[in-house]
Amino acid sequence: MTTVFKTPFALKEAVGQHLGYSDWLIIDQDRINLFADATGDHQWIHVDPEKAKDGPFGACIAHGYLTLSLVNLFLPQIIDVQGISMGVNYGLGKVRFPAPVPVGSSVRGGGQLISVEDVKGGVQSVVQITVEIEGNDRPGCVVDTISRYFPEK
Repeated sequence: MTTVFKTPFALKEAVGQHLGYSDWLIIDQDRINLFADATGDHQWIHVDPEKAKDGPFGACIAHGYLTLSLVNLFLPQIIDVQGISMGVNYGLGKVRFPAPVPVGSSVRGGGQLISVEDVKGGVQSVVQITVEIEGNDRPGCVVDTISRYFPEK
């Protein structure tokens, strides 16, 4: 369920709160292959199921940057800031990949609002997204996303 904020300034009252979770998403080989094609990263641990079967992970794994890129899909499922003229991805803070994401895994993002501060014309928030792997105690990715929201005039 998406956490809704009626204005960007309402974010300030929620610092420290867990905002909820995205939907689960299955990481299939087609998605991994498409990412490999888009980035040119065709390392065998990602795209060669036969060789990967005998590799260190026992199967193909998603690229770390594929897992990171899914945050862009998960974030609007977790948080909806209304009353804005524009919201922008400003960048990232700390990024970690604690566990590999094997092909066939289901992943979802969970978000916690870490901080909110005023910036020229709006507010900047940091939401830590943890990309969980179903059935695994360790996440596939933990990232501090930085967004800026500019209120309607």
